[in-house]
Amino acid sequence: MSGAADNKQILQIENVSAGYGKTTILNDVDLSIGRGEFFGLIGLNGAGKTTLIKTILGLRSPQQGGIKIFGEPNTAAAGKKHMAYLPERFDPPWFLSGFEFIKFSLRLYKQPYDEKSVIEAAEKLALDKNALSRRVQSYSKGMRQKLGLLGTVLTGCDFLILDEPMSGLDPLARTLVKDMLLEAKQKEHTIFLSSHILADLDEICDRIAVLHEGAIRYVGTPKDLKAKTSSKNLERSFLEYIEKREYA
Repeated sequence: MSGAADNKQILQIENVSAGYGKTTILNDVDLSIGRGEFFGLIGLNGAGKTTLIKTILGLRSPQQGGIKIFGEPNTAAAGKKHMAYLPERFDPPWFLSGFEFIKFSLRLYKQPYDEKSVIEAAEKLALDKNALSRRVQSYSKGMRQKLGLLGTVLTGCDFLILDEPMSGLDPLARTLVKDMLLEAKQKEHTIFLSSHILADLDEICDRIAVLHEGAIRYVGTPKDLKAKTSSKNLERSFLEYIEKREYA
């Protein structure tokens, strides 16, 4: 592993504003994530979560401010080679089989392909190994989501960015996904995920950030956010927090 991956601060966002054209979606965002941290991003639809993720990935240039990954500018290859991303609307090439997609994903990161290891990982997500031989056009939404997660985690990247990774999954599959991500965290992988399923984030995240109206309104543990409100339920605490503008 290169020296860049030894940086204790995996992600540093400083004074970042971003948007589309003349429209500003994010306003003066500051955020940092440490090595081995499980970090969640929450916010209402339109709050700017996807814009923030795209800006981190270098798919959108900030209007101001800067972003570093492993101490390098987020547009530099030195940091990107340690980062893997699973988009919210994951749609793998329909003409590939599951095995072919994972082999392709690993090749991008110059990782060895071992079919036995792929099958073992698929079994952890209750993804039938026989399905991996079929073209992904035959997959359900949940199966595609599981395949995308496998293709992301098996890269072995230090930094995983997941946008709504449990969308479309049933309770059993969500539990299996959480177990796989917690296993990755135990290996000191850093996980940054956005999700509307706040009960899951309450269960697995070390810290969370509340993004509301384009700005970070809270950064801290789920427990501390609940302590600031009258509810012990993270979803209700989040809504109460932004409605009462406790951050103002």
